[in-house]
Amino acid sequence: MPLLQIQRMPESDIVRRCVIAVGVLCVAGNAVARDDLWQRQIIFGDRVATASISGSGYRLTAAGVVRKIPRQAASTKTASPLFDALFALAQQELAQARVRQITDGAFNNGKPLPCDCLETGKKWKYVWTRDLAYATDLALFRFDPRRARNGLEFKLSGARAAALPDDHATYVVQDTGSGGSWPVSTDRIVWFLGAGHLLDDKRFADKVYNALTATLAQDRRYVFDAGLGLYRGETSFLDWREQSYPAWTARDVAFIAESFALSTNVLYYQALRQAEEIAETRHDPLTSQYRQQADALKSAIDAHFWREDRGLYMSYIGGAGLPQIEAYDLLGTSLAIVSGVAPPARARRALASYPTWDAGSPVIWPEHRDAPIYHNRAIWPFVSAYALRAARALDEPTRIAHELRSIMRGAAMAGSNMEDFEFTTQAVHVEDGERSGPVVNSPRQLWSVAAYLDMVVEGVFGLTDHDNPQPKIPRELVPMLFGERDEIQLSLRGRHITLVKPRHLADGDNLLISANTSDTHAHARVQLRGVHVEASALPLDRPQFAPATPSAARVERDGTKWRIHADSVTEVRLDVNGKPANSFRGETAVPYRPELQCFTLVARAADGIESLPSKPVCVGDTTTLAGEGPYQWTAPTSGRYQARLNYRNSHGPINTGVSAAMKTLLVQCVGAEQQRGNLVMPHSDGMQQSTAVTFAADAGQRCDFSLEEGFNMSFLQHYAFYTGGQGGATGAVNSADASELQLVLLQ
Repeated sequence: MPLLQIQRMPESDIVRRCVIAVGVLCVAGNAVARDDLWQRQIIFGDRVATASISGSGYRLTAAGVVRKIPRQAASTKTASPLFDALFALAQQELAQARVRQITDGAFNNGKPLPCDCLETGKKWKYVWTRDLAYATDLALFRFDPRRARNGLEFKLSGARAAALPDDHATYVVQDTGSGGSWPVSTDRIVWFLGAGHLLDDKRFADKVYNALTATLAQDRRYVFDAGLGLYRGETSFLDWREQSYPAWTARDVAFIAESFALSTNVLYYQALRQAEEIAETRHDPLTSQYRQQADALKSAIDAHFWREDRGLYMSYIGGAGLPQIEAYDLLGTSLAIVSGVAPPARARRALASYPTWDAGSPVIWPEHRDAPIYHNRAIWPFVSAYALRAARALDEPTRIAHELRSIMRGAAMAGSNMEDFEFTTQAVHVEDGERSGPVVNSPRQLWSVAAYLDMVVEGVFGLTDHDNPQPKIPRELVPMLFGERDEIQLSLRGRHITLVKPRHLADGDNLLISANTSDTHAHARVQLRGVHVEASALPLDRPQFAPATPSAARVERDGTKWRIHADSVTEVRLDVNGKPANSFRGETAVPYRPELQCFTLVARAADGIESLPSKPVCVGDTTTLAGEGPYQWTAPTSGRYQARLNYRNSHGPINTGVSAAMKTLLVQCVGAEQQRGNLVMPHSDGMQQSTAVTFAADAGQRCDFSLEEGFNMSFLQHYAFYTGGQGGATGAVNSADASELQLVLLQ
């Protein structure tokens, strides 16, 4: 039987530590026979994985655990038993995810719920919208479409009759999350990324389109910002606030609710394109609307998230006058490239500029010293799979090989398709005091399983979503995959792909692509040829960490100026309403103005990397209207104003729940059309401010303010089974205790 063994070599046996990045493996003493091709072994640091072949299946030993794997329904025949064995492992772990019921402590009092579907991981026994959607997009649509479809349908819901008796639409469920879920987190739109592969079932296709039109309309109403042309909400998947956002968001997520995330906006773009395509086939007059919205969103994403001095797309941007933010994420970058949102030149530059390390590419950059390992300082295989797709889209052979090896090495060294790894060692756990981690790490995580399957099927054999083989194999992987063979094979149910190695490669050839294909659908035979493409070098030399985020500025009025105090002993940059003002130590001053001014501080390390911004401190001549409303006010001067509620939402903790309060503020000024905007009041730690609404008023104009009912996830029937907090089994909750409305003139 194939044998995969992982062992730790004594330091005395290690001639030198080595890292595999571009296909050259070192020899570590006499502990393991040389194999620099990754055919039968991988060496990484002082860990070794080996494999051998027999005709009866696979026997894997990893981290002291022996795993016997029979031949699977799909198989590969390459020169690498290791590659072939891990493909079988992924299928075995997919089989282990197949369940008839799911459980989570926050639902149905922890009792099982029926679902003939796929659980999220060994430690995650439930179905979550984003996990299943990404896994379906990567591979489940091909390997288990029925259960993927069942799970996706589980995440559709109508409104509770008691909450919205006249609403008969079907919506996608946003899972419990930051500040009470949607509209703080809004990446439920990713559901359509997975569902779009399963439209061959007419009944399901009708459900998809109904949910698509309803969810897009709802999000357009509540989370779209017409000023920037972007959708608000948290980064997709990166949902542990202080892991990737400033640490102060751990207790106040209103900033996240009014910020804009690259990944989430790209997902909206993809959903709008999907809506356009489906609407066109159905001769729906909404086709042109979706096309226009998608075109506009694509332009807005490129305009607002691109940071020219870094050559990268920012992970998120603030909605409250914050500056450019030194935060980038691999999923958002990869989605922007794969979706076509990023123009070709920027796409190539963004991937070439995104830092990576020998073990692979971290999901965020720069890392943060004060946060434990999870999203911070971590590689997530499913994100690496999207980075691999991005590298293929750009014909970047070095990055293709790097991401492929990272996925393969992680599965081999752990003996399972783990949730995540520490980003420099690719270990499943690293001790680092309070920052040890990954904090949570589940074996056979569903989207990691899907990542490995996708790495094989599309990453190596080039089988695209359209079932058309378009291989792009870096030359450096040819020895591992082909060895002395003339061809390698992939066998799927009803589909067989053979890749034939070219007889000759020129010295400059660095990528193998299709020369010609004979395809009877059941069996495609692809003759490869070598080409030379411009290959970007891996950015392996970037700084790892951002400097610590400064404490909030201390601000005091001093006659005609505001005095700004910084606790930092080093120089910090002062930004006023998102624009750099000056750099200083200790104290500086800015002129007093009656209009709103928000002050943030940013530190800059010697290596040029910036910190995340401090919590904004905002000043200005503010009018306070006491009580819960309605309110009345007369504008002292003409201009645009900002309105925020001071409130308390104690219906759940900061980190989870479904009862983020959402209300629409109606502003009726005498003689003017009604103005409206949405106020989000997430779960709070005491009194805090809501998100903002802006409106216009003329001097002397009387304006009346009232609140209209909005929407949140507790209104969905899906959450009738939620027993982990308010807004669930006891009924919908969309309320907060408002103490006053604050108004201030904008510049």
